[in-house]
Amino acid sequence: MCPISELRQQFPFLTSKNEEPFIYLDSGATSQKPQQVIEAIDSFYREQNANVHRGLHTLSAEATTAFEQAREKVANFLNVQSKEIVWTSGATDSINIIANGIKAQLNQGDVICVSALEHHANIVPWQELCKEKGCILKVLPITQQGVLDLELSLTLISKWRPKLIAISHASNALGNIQPVEKIIDAARKVGAKTVLDGAQAFMHLRPDLCKLDCDFYVFSAHKALGPTGLGVLYGKYEHLNALNPLRFGGEMIKEVSFEQTTFQDAPSKFEAGTPNISAVIGFSAALDFLNSINQKELLQYEQTLYHYLLTQLNDIEGIIIYGDTENNIGTISFSYKNEHHFDLATLLNGYGVAIRSGHHCTQPLMNALGIDGTIRVSLAFYNNHGDIDAFIHALKESIDLLEI
Repeated sequence: MCPISELRQQFPFLTSKNEEPFIYLDSGATSQKPQQVIEAIDSFYREQNANVHRGLHTLSAEATTAFEQAREKVANFLNVQSKEIVWTSGATDSINIIANGIKAQLNQGDVICVSALEHHANIVPWQELCKEKGCILKVLPITQQGVLDLELSLTLISKWRPKLIAISHASNALGNIQPVEKIIDAARKVGAKTVLDGAQAFMHLRPDLCKLDCDFYVFSAHKALGPTGLGVLYGKYEHLNALNPLRFGGEMIKEVSFEQTTFQDAPSKFEAGTPNISAVIGFSAALDFLNSINQKELLQYEQTLYHYLLTQLNDIEGIIIYGDTENNIGTISFSYKNEHHFDLATLLNGYGVAIRSGHHCTQPLMNALGIDGTIRVSLAFYNNHGDIDAFIHALKESIDLLEI
C-alpha cells in the first residue's frame, strides 16, 4: 500500500505546475479526483460507450457488467447487499426519494425528527412532507457550542415517539461526528425508521451499515473522490422495496399497458431512464482507490492534520471555533472577532487559498448559534502540513489587512 502522505501525487489538480500554488481546503464541498477516476471516465467514453440493460451486443453487455459490478463494490464497502443499493443523482436526490416514497406510510399527526445541525437537503424534504401529510416536524436540540444535546435528544425521542428520524452522520457545517449509534438505538425502541445523511462521513469514516443498523443511508459520490451528479441510496431491503417510486419511465417497469403499469422491485424501480453510467464507472474507480488505503492509517493521518490546524487556529487571538472539536471528521468552522466571513474568504482567495464561507446550507444552525455564517476549512487525506502552514500564513496576513 502507498503511504498516505504520497497519495497526493495521484491527484492531478493538486500536483499541476501552476505558476501560483493553490491550497485546496474545501473538500467538504467536493473532493478532488485521483488520476484513475479521470482515466476510468475517459476510457469508458473512448472504448466502451453503450447503454446498460438495453442491448444484447457486446458493448452493452460490457457496460452493464461494469455498472452492476460498481453496485456490488458499493455494497461491499458498506457491508450490505447489492439489491439494497440504488443509484441516484446525489444525497439530496436520495433523501427526496425516501421522503416521497415513505409518505404513504405516514398519517396526520405523526412526528418526524431532524437535528438542528442538518443541511437544508435534510430539512426541506421533510418540511414539505409534513405540509402534505399533516405530520409534525420536531428538532433535536444542540448546545450553545453547536453540538447535539444527546441526553435531551434521547429523552425527547422517547417522549415524542417519532415515526422517522433523519440525522447527519457528520455535520457538513461543523464537522461533528454525530452519536448516531445511540440515536438509532433510541429510534428502534420507539419503532421509528432512521435516515442517515452520510454525505460528509462516507469517505472519512467508511461506515459499516450492517453494524450501524440504520434503515436508510445516503451519500454523494463527488464528496468521496468520484464524479458529480451521482449518489447512492441504501435501504434495508424490506423498507426500500416498500417505498413508492418518485420517477417513472423506462427500466423501472415490469409491464406496461394503457390500462395499468406494474413496477420492478428495488433497486430497479427507483432507476427510471438512462442512468449516469460514466459517473458510476468513475465512482467504481474511486472505490478501488479508497479500498487501496488502510482505513486506520487514513483516519490517523486526517486526525493528525486536523489537530495541527486546530492548534494553530487556537493560537490566534479573536478566533472563535464552533462545533465538536473532539469528535470531528476534519472540518473546522470559525469566525474572527466581528469581521464578516465573506471579507476574510475574499482575502484568502487572493492568497490562493480555497475555503468556504457562508451559512453552508445550514441557516437554522447558524441562527441557533447567533451568527450568519462562518469560515469553513474542510480537510482530506490529500492535504498536508504545508497546506495548513500556507493557510495559517494567509489567514494572519488577511487579518492584518482587515485591521489596518
